[in-house]
Amino acid sequence: MKILKNIRVVEMGTYITGPAAAMHLGDLGADVIKVELPGTGDPFRAFKGGLYSPHYQTYNRNKRSIALDTKKPEDLETFHQLVARADVFIQNFRPGVADKLGASEAALRAIKPDLIYCAISGFGPSGPAMKRPTFDSVAQAAAGYMRLLTPPDNPRVIGPAIADAVTGQYAAMAVLAALTERASSGKGRRIDISMLEAMCHFNLDSFTHYFSEGEIMGPLSRPVVSQSYTFECADGTWIAFHLSSPVKFWEGLLEATGMQALNEDPRFNERLERIKHQEELIAIFAPVFAKKTRAEWCDALEAAGVPYSPAYDSNEALEDPQAKHLGIKLTVPGVVAETFTTVRAPYSFDGEAERDVLPPPLLDAHGDQIRQELKTGRRS
Repeated sequence: MKILKNIRVVEMGTYITGPAAAMHLGDLGADVIKVELPGTGDPFRAFKGGLYSPHYQTYNRNKRSIALDTKKPEDLETFHQLVARADVFIQNFRPGVADKLGASEAALRAIKPDLIYCAISGFGPSGPAMKRPTFDSVAQAAAGYMRLLTPPDNPRVIGPAIADAVTGQYAAMAVLAALTERASSGKGRRIDISMLEAMCHFNLDSFTHYFSEGEIMGPLSRPVVSQSYTFECADGTWIAFHLSSPVKFWEGLLEATGMQALNEDPRFNERLERIKHQEELIAIFAPVFAKKTRAEWCDALEAAGVPYSPAYDSNEALEDPQAKHLGIKLTVPGVVAETFTTVRAPYSFDGEAERDVLPPPLLDAHGDQIRQELKTGRRS
C-alpha cells in the first residue's frame, strides 16, 4: 500500500525510541534513511556481538543505511543534502547533543524551512532533569508505571522495554499529525516528546484512579477488578481468561469447570464479593485447571462463551490458527541469513495488509546508492 511513499524521513537514532518512531513511518511506506556512525553504527547493532543483533533488527526494518560522521565537513555536507530533500528528521539524543552533530533544529530548518523536526528525549528539553541519561526502566519508574509491574514478592524489573516502544509510537503519531497539518499550511513543526511524558500518558488509567478516587493502584489492582486469571494446565502449559463484569462470563466459567456450586457460596455469588475474595477463588480453581490439558480447557471455555486464550510463549503465539490466518508472521529475503522473519505492521488498508518489508540494513549498505541519488535528484 505504501501510504507514505512520497515522504522521506532522515533518522539519526540509536537504541529504541528514535529508531522505533522511524520504523513505524517506514512500515507505512516512507523512505527512511538511517544515518549511522561509520564503523559501529547504532549501538544496538552490537548488543550480541557483530553488527546485526536481534535488538537492532527489531526496530530497523524498512530503512536504508548510510554511514556519516557529521563532525567531518564532507559528511556533514552530505547529511545536510539529505535533510534538504527530507520531510521529517528524527533524533533521540540528550538535549544539546544534536547541536554538536550539525543536527540542531535551527541548522536544519535553515536548510529545509518546512521540515518536521522530531526530538525525543528522556526527561524533556528543559528542566532540572533534562541532562539525566534515561533508559526504559528509568522512564517507567519516573512515570509511576514500574510499580504496576513489579511483583509483590521478590521485587524486580520485569517485562519488555515498554517505555522505549511506547515513546516511539507516540512520536510517530505526532509526526503524522504534523505532516497532515503541513499538507494544508505548508508549515513545518518542531516536535518534542520525552519518555517521561509518553509513559505518564500511557499510565493514564492509574493517574485517573488517583485523581478521581484517591486510589494508588498496584500490580494486582486491575487484574482483580477485571477478574483476570491465568492457570497452569495438566500438560504444563498455561491458559488465561478475563471475566470482566458480565455475569454470563462467570456462569460460563462455572459451566466449563463444573463448579456451579460456587454460586451458592456468599464469597463468590456476586461480582464485588468475587473481587474481595479473588485469592481464595484462585486457590479453588488452580487444582481444577491442573486436571486437564490446555487444549481440553480451550474447548470447554470456547463452548461456554468465556473470553480466553492459551497463554502462549513467543515460540507458540504466531502458530495459532488465527495468527496464521491473519498472516502476522512475515518472512522475506534477508541480508545476513537467507530470510528475515518479523511481525508485520498491525493495520490493513482497504482490506490489504502491508507485507512488502525491507529487512534491517547492514551498516552503510545504501551509502553509495543514496549519494548517487543526491547527485541525480531521483531515487534509484
